Amino acid sequence: QEQLVESGGGFVQYGGSLRLSCATSGFRFDSYAIAWFRQAPGKERVGVSCHRVYTGDTFYGPPAKGRFTMFRDSVDKSVHLEMKNLEPEDTAVYYCAATVPFSDYDCWNAADFGIWGQGTQVTVSS
Repeated sequence: QEQLVESGGGFVQYGGSLRLSCATSGFRFDSYAIAWFRQAPGKERVGVSCHRVYTGDTFYGPPAKGRFTMFRDSVDKSVHLEMKNLEPEDTAVYYCAATVPFSDYDCWNAADFGIWGQGTQVTVSS
């Protein structure tokens, strides 16, 4: 069974930090791309970061604004998102997603990702 389980969300004040974690199981971790998306109520799901495990490359979407760092742990097959200097605009449900890196996949297109976690809520107060 292919699974992603997010953790680490919670409440934080403006300017605070959180580290989100995504535990993976049931698929070949090293052959996938794994991404973080977020979705606030009434808004579209947007890409936060994307890590191509098979190449080691990491990319960041506009929400990161230089404040976020995504990294992997190849031993326990997990990925993490370290978020600093958080703002109220970062309030959203954060999802971990994975996809096989087929030829024309788009790191920022949620529809290209077939494995999803349940999400973890991040709430940033002013």
